[in-house]
Amino acid sequence: QVQLVESGGGLVQAGGSLRLSCAASGTISRANTMGWHRQGPGKERELVAGFTSFGLTNYADSVKGRFTISRDNNKNTVYLQMNSLKPEDTAVYYCKMRWGTSAYWGQGTQVTVSS
Repeated sequence: QVQLVESGGGLVQAGGSLRLSCAASGTISRANTMGWHRQGPGKERELVAGFTSFGLTNYADSVKGRFTISRDNNKNTVYLQMNSLKPEDTAVYYCKMRWGTSAYWGQGTQVTVSS
């Protein structure tokens, strides 16, 4: 059983930055895919940024140019650098990773952007 622990959320003013971290108990270099999702108030959960099984990155249109996903295989940690934050980025952010057919979610971290 793999555990994912997110951290780094908080309250920030519009235009500010935050960096989220997702520490995995498994070896992320062996993960098929990994990424960050978010669920805003009254909204469905959506993919924000991720690594594909080929190691490529993809981003939601709404965050392109502002968010950057990265990874440190030595620390088994995935990061999400969020710049130029907007109130509409307010959501609970979840880390998700997949090894083979098994997918794992973190508990989520709240990001609140004030206007």
